[in-house]
Amino acid sequence: FSLAPSSRSVGFSLFSGFRVLGLYSNHVPHALRYHKKHREFYVVTSVGQCFHTYNVNRLGIVSVSNSLSDDITCLAADRMLVFAATGRLITAFARNKEVVMCYHGHKQEVRLLLPLGDQLISADTGGDVIVWDVQEGDVYLRLQFDPASFDVSAMMHPSTYLNKVLLGSSQGALQLWNIKTSKLLFTFPGWSVGVTVLQQSPAVDVVGVGTATGRIIIHNIRLDETLMSFTQDWGPISSLAFRTDGPPVLASGSPQGHIAFWDLERRQLVTQHRHAHRTAIAAATFLHGEPLLITNGADNAIKVWIFDQEGGAPRLLRSRQGHSAPPTSIHHHGNDGKNILTAGQDGTLQSFSTIHERFNKNLGHGSINKKKEQKKKKGLSYEELRLPAITAFSSAAARQSDWDGIVACHRGCLAATTWNYQRCTMGVHHLTPPAAHKTDIATVTAVDITTCGNFALIGTSCGRVDVYNLQSGQHRGCYGNDGKAHSGAVRGVATDTLNQLTLTAASDWLLKFWRFKSRKQEDQLKLHAAPASMMLHRDSGMLALALDDFTLLVVDIETRRIVRKFAGHHGNINDMTFSPDGRWLITVAMDCTIRTWDLPSGFLVDCFLVAMAPVGVSLSPTGDFLATAHVDSLGVYLWTNKSLCGPVGLRPLPADYQPSEVTLPGVTVDKSEQEVTSEGVDEGVDDAYESAEQLGAELVTLSLQPESRWKSLLHLDIIKRRNKPVAPPAAPAAAPFFLPTLPGLTPRFTLPTTTEKETQSKLVSWGLMSQRSEFSSDLESALDSVDRPVRLLKDCGPAALSVELTCLSSEGGGASSLLLAFIHMIESMLSSGRDFDLAQGYLALFLKLHLRSLSKDPVAMAALLRLSSRLEAGWAGLRSSFDQSLCLLSYTKSALL
Repeated sequence: FSLAPSSRSVGFSLFSGFRVLGLYSNHVPHALRYHKKHREFYVVTSVGQCFHTYNVNRLGIVSVSNSLSDDITCLAADRMLVFAATGRLITAFARNKEVVMCYHGHKQEVRLLLPLGDQLISADTGGDVIVWDVQEGDVYLRLQFDPASFDVSAMMHPSTYLNKVLLGSSQGALQLWNIKTSKLLFTFPGWSVGVTVLQQSPAVDVVGVGTATGRIIIHNIRLDETLMSFTQDWGPISSLAFRTDGPPVLASGSPQGHIAFWDLERRQLVTQHRHAHRTAIAAATFLHGEPLLITNGADNAIKVWIFDQEGGAPRLLRSRQGHSAPPTSIHHHGNDGKNILTAGQDGTLQSFSTIHERFNKNLGHGSINKKKEQKKKKGLSYEELRLPAITAFSSAAARQSDWDGIVACHRGCLAATTWNYQRCTMGVHHLTPPAAHKTDIATVTAVDITTCGNFALIGTSCGRVDVYNLQSGQHRGCYGNDGKAHSGAVRGVATDTLNQLTLTAASDWLLKFWRFKSRKQEDQLKLHAAPASMMLHRDSGMLALALDDFTLLVVDIETRRIVRKFAGHHGNINDMTFSPDGRWLITVAMDCTIRTWDLPSGFLVDCFLVAMAPVGVSLSPTGDFLATAHVDSLGVYLWTNKSLCGPVGLRPLPADYQPSEVTLPGVTVDKSEQEVTSEGVDEGVDDAYESAEQLGAELVTLSLQPESRWKSLLHLDIIKRRNKPVAPPAAPAAAPFFLPTLPGLTPRFTLPTTTEKETQSKLVSWGLMSQRSEFSSDLESALDSVDRPVRLLKDCGPAALSVELTCLSSEGGGASSLLLAFIHMIESMLSSGRDFDLAQGYLALFLKLHLRSLSKDPVAMAALLRLSSRLEAGWAGLRSSFDQSLCLLSYTKSALL
């Protein structure tokens, strides 16, 4: 490593943001588009400051838009553009990605958008309704309403009503406007309850009205007559959708995540689907002419339902869903590094693939008892059957095809649960301690699975550490003479690769070493603070401990001594992970930093700051991706390891290093911020450490030139002779307009005769080229420094270099002074110790070309003798170093160590 010159140097050179996994939707209603050329439907969903576009056929992501400056509050789409509102600004996107137009004019936050032909209608919370010219971006019409008397809460365009828009209010009244003439056509008194949704039905003049009390009204706006009404018991109507492929069915969404389906002919409830989403139904839309319903919600899910069952009940056809609450623990599963297991505050355990979203898995939500879950009619509610959120888990892929390979502990639960990765379900075992010890146990706090996948170790808050067999779920024993391994809560358990050693750490400030089979204590290590978490790198035998005083300890389990101690975090250390080779330890903490510690050198080598505090981190077994989970974020963020793509100049960071904030993957910043960031990086690059040209006067430094530049100098004549063409290229003779022929019966063309001008030689004598080159002029004028002539020779290829050296003699237009100057240049290069390989190659070619003429010059011979003595002295030192190194290597290879 090279020492950093100052704390301003760029310290996040190891990882760069790649992308985010598991973000699909939020509370903003989706927008549906139909592409006529592709003949395919696309659904657009918001994920914060950008939106995603998915094809409905496979729910594969098509594009990700450029990020905006604020979170998107509403979406709308027409045939060509996608409109997104962020605060008071409305932005139009082309090709689902690029911003092509911005609409400024609202004074309050925009909450409704409605594309209508060449116009766009928008409404804000202040009562302003603006009609925009989509192409020009100008305000076509502005309507102002008093929010106290008519607060616009819903908006739709009645089918076949040209230039008409129907507005609904939170007071209950409806108004029909002509946006071309700016006239109010009719006012509907309403039903004395706030309107939340307006939806056009397949029948002309008939619209569906959803209210804040859960009442659904089917109203004819032409006759101002209510045709029918329904009432759902789940609160306000969040969305309405009419089926258009035949059956007269209306779907209504609720804030509880339930969907009700109503038969418009029989005027009754057909069926209901409870818990379609974990949160409120943001939007529900039927595809035109197809029995498919698309829904999205704030639970980070997009679902496609198909109606192909008897009774009119839908079934889930395909979905894309992530965590509905932020993930708290993440780990890579398997040895290929392609799958990431995550446990979130929503209580689910999910697997995200870094290859493609179709390989994602949802292992579901843990239940108290599967038998009770199958008997929900006994009075147990849906929430009572669910287990709390997972606080920690461990996985092993060795025997996952035979039995469960994941063990998890839940918040405040007595037993640990098992999960099956291949079946994507919770396992059959609840690892509960023996009945005689249940009164002593509070909750499970730490879990681990052995490398073989046969045993699970469970640590509890009362200090017990139990061993279970994963195949049978049977209890196999516990550590400690009195049934307790520690006097405090167990914070971490781990086993080595060969199941010989078990390590436990607890809040009693002790790290204990146990025999795995006999479960007897062998040794213990007293810590200077209580450990918060523990991580073992089994291949290297290095155990990392995060303590409550924000420090890190690395313990060698072979010598059972502390080998490294790191300090630098200013908050609780939430998680840590090792690199596959055990060289790096990566930690994340509540101070919003992600730090990389180099274990061999004992220094901090990489550190960067993020906007949201990271709570989980995992580096893939292949070392290509670093995955992080953050507070108040539903996604899993991937960072690429740049050291796998090329050399990365890591260096120890100083103690006063101030990390720079890095944008999370998938989010971009404004142009102004990009300019500031680029300027800051340039300043750091200017201050970065640069290696000296010569590290020491006693050392010999080689040049960075390719070997072909100096190895082939003595064999140029062989190379030229080998590459010489067999025959020189002959230019074709120009044919005359009338080809000459010979006299005779048989027409024959005459051959062109060689003219005297063509037979003359084209070789130019040396006298015409007596002008000296730039290298010869610089060599003759160089008295003290020979850097410029050497630099010119470095830029020449082997052939050009041979020409330059040939021109030094008097026959080539040079002089004897140039020969002496070149000898002095080589002597200067050898005395400085730089470009040793080039000096040897240049000298060899120089002697080959001019040795005969130099032998006749006594001054040149004296200079060559001095150069020869310097060469012999320098080579003697190099030969001694080489011999010593070769002797040591041969001894190391042959000696019995």
